[in-house]
Amino acid sequence: MSIPSLLCSLQILLFIIFTYQTKAVYDQINSYHYFCDQSNNRANYTTNSTYHKNLNTLLTTLTSNTDINYGFYNFSFGESSDRVYSTGLCRGDLLPNDCRSCLSGSRENLTRSCPNQREAIFWSKDERCMLRYSDQLIFGIMEDVPNFSSNNLDDSVDVNLSNEVVMSLLNNLTSKAVKGDSRIKYAAGSLPGPSVEIIYGLVQCAPDLSEKDCNSCLVENLQQIPDCCKGKIGGRVVRPSCNMRFETSYLFYETRASPPRSPPTNTTGKSKRSTIVGIGVAIPIGVVVLVFIFFCICLKIRKSKKKFEDIQEEEDQDGKIEVLEPLQLNFNTICNATNDFFDSNKLGEGGFGIVYKGRLSNGQEIAVKRLSGDSGQGDSEFKNEVFLVAKLQHRNLVRLLGFCLQGRERILVYEFVHNKSLDYFIFDQTKKAQLYWEMRYKIILGIARGILYLHEDSRLRIIHRDLKASNVLLDEEMNPKIADFGMARLFGVDQTQANTRRIVGTYGYMAPEYAMHGHFSMKSDVFSFGILLLEIVSGIKNHGIRDGEYTEYLSSFAWRNWKDGTATNVIDPTLNNDSQNEIVRCIHIGLLCVQENISNRPTMASVIVMLNSHSITLPVPSEPAFYMDSRNSQDIISWGHNLAQESINEVSNTELYPR
Repeated sequence: MSIPSLLCSLQILLFIIFTYQTKAVYDQINSYHYFCDQSNNRANYTTNSTYHKNLNTLLTTLTSNTDINYGFYNFSFGESSDRVYSTGLCRGDLLPNDCRSCLSGSRENLTRSCPNQREAIFWSKDERCMLRYSDQLIFGIMEDVPNFSSNNLDDSVDVNLSNEVVMSLLNNLTSKAVKGDSRIKYAAGSLPGPSVEIIYGLVQCAPDLSEKDCNSCLVENLQQIPDCCKGKIGGRVVRPSCNMRFETSYLFYETRASPPRSPPTNTTGKSKRSTIVGIGVAIPIGVVVLVFIFFCICLKIRKSKKKFEDIQEEEDQDGKIEVLEPLQLNFNTICNATNDFFDSNKLGEGGFGIVYKGRLSNGQEIAVKRLSGDSGQGDSEFKNEVFLVAKLQHRNLVRLLGFCLQGRERILVYEFVHNKSLDYFIFDQTKKAQLYWEMRYKIILGIARGILYLHEDSRLRIIHRDLKASNVLLDEEMNPKIADFGMARLFGVDQTQANTRRIVGTYGYMAPEYAMHGHFSMKSDVFSFGILLLEIVSGIKNHGIRDGEYTEYLSSFAWRNWKDGTATNVIDPTLNNDSQNEIVRCIHIGLLCVQENISNRPTMASVIVMLNSHSITLPVPSEPAFYMDSRNSQDIISWGHNLAQESINEVSNTELYPR
């Protein structure tokens, strides 16, 4: 065996021997810590009270979401004074299963150690995890009390050099940790210390803190290190919002290449005989350990190669959020604006979550879209919507004011649009009478201008993919604003079409090439606009229309009547017949947009020209993509499977019978 191998084996053996000799020293600082109701200004809860039941529910379900794999949980449960807030934070190196196991054990210890307390916090051994609950909002708020510090009882070989290295290491790690995102703010590393020693360090913040608050918390810990741990070979400072630790020659956290080693001890004064015996034992052990390490490294390389491809897309998405950092809002700010998401502020609820009305501290009214945990829109769609909408500025597009990506929370903050969405008016038998033709025409033209901006006039070329009445909002003057860009796709300047295996949107508004084959383009949005135009003119949803004993769909109903010269049958009876020619022209334009042949559909630029000029002769439309003659059931051709039983985002349902 070579000399380097012998030395490596000796080092491994010494770590094994040191483990037993130093255990007594570390037992004094590795116990758990807890604090109960540190404010002492609130009454305790009573057993089996509403608060007690809410607390039990929250703590037992806190880690139930297995999609969270970054070690941070923050949830609340209950209402008003009985609402409980809780956070669970695991050390950044813990695997998801180890994290959940640690928090589960902490839950049992915390409720046993702090019975009937309305606020409590628990740190497990080695600060592997922290569990905290309170009856007051604790999300996104820096807390520096209660805190504790402890040190290893052994002194460093070179006190001055050791102190210098410790402060330099922890300061560097602080700079890295504060740059983390809303999932993890954590950094660990090492520097050479006195003699042959290595000093290892770890710092971490609760990820719902802002960069500024995280830095402030860690700096306070750093300033406390000289008081508690000067000249010592190990120490830590722990607060509710952050923690910091260092150890000499003791790798106490998980790394990519090796698990934590047991702590060594000071070897000064050991006899030569002990060293010789150690070498003799180390040689055979070293061979086995080296083979094992080589095997583990090979497995790690194979796993890393696969993982690289999996995380590449996520890293690209994270880059988008960094660009939009100025728009990021604190969760506490949004809670205050919506009165803690109180039910009376609820504006509506859809497949992606609930929308609340709110008011910022400056008096500005806002609409807060809070995504549900089980919504179809995940992190990718969320970041996509933020990235796209923040760059768009047009009077017919809803304006994004900010966003919150904090723990499990995914929140979008928009300008508040007073008159709800178009479907609230157009499909209601009473309210649609308020939409006289001039107003409907203004809405049609505004929607067309908004889509044209997305397709051709903005710096980005964007395909919306989910145009429908519920995604068109109306302001105080009934100007339309296109909303919900969670499914939008960005195109290159010269790109005209793309394919996808994931069909998103709402059946009934989808172009046939997209619904059946995943092909989408600007003409896909044109098709959706055509359906929307026909709905505005007729006041009828794009689903079955009874005609005697038969049922047909809006596009085929409009096509048949236009072809037979009875297009006025399509017009909403509440409209003024004085504008009949203009209304029939709009039906004609709508039928041009929903043609099956993509190349026959007009562009949005052409649509706006047609709408603005009555002197232009319109081409004759061909049959719509989903045409069914109600008088001849033989004209119905099924796709072979029913695509249209439900909307992708669970907002609207439309059955289709395409040809």
